[in-house]
Amino acid sequence: MFPSVNRASTEYVRTREEKILRKRRAGLLVLFGVLPLTIGAGIALAQGGGMATAQLEDADGNPVGEATFTEGPNGITINANLQPGQDAAGPGAHGVHIHETGETSPDFEAAGEHFNPSGAQHGLENPEGPHAGDLEDIVVNEDGSASYQTLTNRVTLSGGENSILDSDGSTLIIHAGSDDQETDPSGESGGRVIAGVIRASQTGESTTPAGKKDLPKSGGTNVLLPAALGAISVVILGGGVLIRQLRRT
Repeated sequence: MFPSVNRASTEYVRTREEKILRKRRAGLLVLFGVLPLTIGAGIALAQGGGMATAQLEDADGNPVGEATFTEGPNGITINANLQPGQDAAGPGAHGVHIHETGETSPDFEAAGEHFNPSGAQHGLENPEGPHAGDLEDIVVNEDGSASYQTLTNRVTLSGGENSILDSDGSTLIIHAGSDDQETDPSGESGGRVIAGVIRASQTGESTTPAGKKDLPKSGGTNVLLPAALGAISVVILGGGVLIRQLRRT
């Protein structure tokens, strides 16, 4: 009788210890699984500068599409779409540029010239260029639709002299013709047929608010290390709490 009770007691203790051990292992696996994800998120936040949008309109103020600007470690990714049925920009290639002022009223000329803080000449193929606001052409389909994506590291959303959300804002312009990427000042791309003021996604503002300091440029080491260390600290503290709870089990 007694040996049987002892065996049962021993088996119970062994089973309980195995359950506790499995819980601890599971907790550690969760901790080490979350660690790289959290660090990655911290780095991404450090490298990214935010987002902006532009509602694209024709010269009569009719909405014809939209554009988004997403800042990452390699620059700003611009996505633009034109809706089917728009006839402001006909089928074929059209020049696309970021212009120096966030204004489209009373007409698109209010947007000023190309965004060009360095004083370069126009054109991606110009040895004296390009302007910071020079971009590749957009190609419009027969039905008026278009889908466009490009990456540029010549502008930022997060501060510095190349910020397109500077004190007077910026505008995305689509022109009537294609851009030869060589001829100064606009690549012989013709008139301005579609435009949209670029606005920060979170605030809807087209400029940096007065008195607000510029944020660091994307990818800056001055924010990368603190963000990564902060992410690691959060994981370590959370892991310590988790381990203490498991030990009490």
